[in-house]
Amino acid sequence: MVEFDLPEVYVDKFINRISEQLKEIDKLMAKGIIKSYSLAQDYSKLWIITRSDSEFGIMKIINKLPLSEYMIPSIIPLKLNKSNQVLRELALN
Repeated sequence: MVEFDLPEVYVDKFINRISEQLKEIDKLMAKGIIKSYSLAQDYSKLWIITRSDSEFGIMKIINKLPLSEYMIPSIIPLKLNKSNQVLRELALN
């Protein structure tokens, strides 16, 4: 899991790149690289669940994100992550 601290004050460059960020997240999720993307209600933190064999691999994923230069990442290795995302996708069809 990667936990990002987001800036307290958003500059125009940050705001203008949000749509690019979401498009990249959608592409990475479609490829199965990112499993989950969550934003705190107060916009202070962002969490991504992804999988890689190394911290270097995680950093490569982070660097693909258009907002990476504005976010401070902390990589937190997870032992277990359960999700019912597949069930929700099936229910929508």
